[in-house]
Formats: sequence, structure tokens, C-alpha cells
Amino acid sequence: MPADFVSRGRWLARLALAAGAGLAALPAIADTVMINVDQARILHLPEKVATIVIGNPLIADATLQSGGILVLTGKGYGATNLLALDRAGKVVMDKTVRVTGPKGHDLVVVYKGVDRESYSCAPECQPRITLGDTPNYFNATLTQSGVRNGQAQGAK
Repeated sequence: MPADFVSRGRWLARLALAAGAGLAALPAIADTVMINVDQARILHLPEKVATIVIGNPLIADATLQSGGILVLTGKGYGATNLLALDRAGKVVMDKTVRVTGPKGHDLVVVYKGVDRESYSCAPECQPRITLGDTPNYFNATLTQSGVRNGQAQGAK
């Protein structure tokens, strides 16, 4: 067997071991919290948590409540990390937060060429503001909702 073939084989074996070691450093599935955008989830924290850190607040937001309760809210699509620190700054919890799009039998997405509109159809279809919708549709729906809410607050 040629010497370069043997050394290439050893090199590939080392590369495979290095790649395997790199995969071991990825967060485990159990350390991943799945949440839908625009929804909240309750997490129970370890004792003595003093500080919560969210890697990217555009993806998720967290609010620390008394009794070791954390309210986690999906803000945008993607993944970020969530760290819980004790008073000494020691990490007592490290999780990946993965935020996905809305799911459910009532969500209908309509494509008009490259334009996208989302509707909530339970039981009748109504416009729904969803990240990724065409800006004109998204902004028009958001403006209508804002005007309506303003009118309701003014009627007090």
C-alpha cells in the first residue's frame, strides 16, 4: 500500500475524530427550548438565580418572576442562548432557545407571486400579522390594529 494512501487515511481518521469532538460541543436537544414566535412559555429556574441573559433580544425575551419562574417570549425567528447566573456570576443554567413560526390548523398562508399574506382562520379567516409577510400587507394590518386599539383606549 502506498505511503501517501496510509497517511491520507490517518489524516481522514483524525479529521473525523476532530469533527466528532466538535459535535459533542453542540447543545443537546434536552438543552433546547422550543417556542413559537409571539407566544410565551414558562420555565422553572434553578435556585438562587439572580440574573437572566438573552443572547439576542430580537429572537426571544425573558422576564424573571418571583418563585423561580421565567416567562420566555418568542420575538423573532431563529436561535439564541439563555443564561441564568447566580449572584456570584456563575452560570447555573445554559439553554438554547429556538423560535419557530406559528403552527396550527387555523393558520393559512396565501402567496400572490412573491407576496405573502397570513390569515388566522378559526372559524373565519382574518388578517394575521406574521413575520415574513409582504411589507405592504404587514404594515396595513398593523396600522389598522393600532388605530383600532387607539380608538378603544380613547373611548374609556
